Amino acid sequence: MSGEPIRISRGPGGEVEVDGVLDAFAAAVLARAGFESWPTLRGSWIRLPFDMGRDWENEHAGWAADMLTAARYTVILDPSLRPADDTAPSQAERRAQAAMKAQPPPPSTGRRARR
Repeated sequence: MSGEPIRISRGPGGEVEVDGVLDAFAAAVLARAGFESWPTLRGSWIRLPFDMGRDWENEHAGWAADMLTAARYTVILDPSLRPADDTAPSQAERRAQAAMKAQPPPPSTGRRARR
């Protein structure tokens, strides 16, 4: 892990890009969040796919930033990539809330218990 922060920003053409020194784990986390890696002469260009919509891009960029931060990387997320409504729960919070809800008992099968 490098001391240099990982920057996730919206480029001049509207594409969401990642800059910074990345190790294999950080690259795998970004790939899990939907980022693509393209080889260039100076290394690789890591970005989200084009034309997926701003909401989708913001959600995946935020998700990548959350995962990298949880893995103790220093991440700088462009303010334009933050969700418009900061009071709404994030995708991870919604998943945790759904997992913690009490589930109804399974339907009875109509069989009687053995004695």
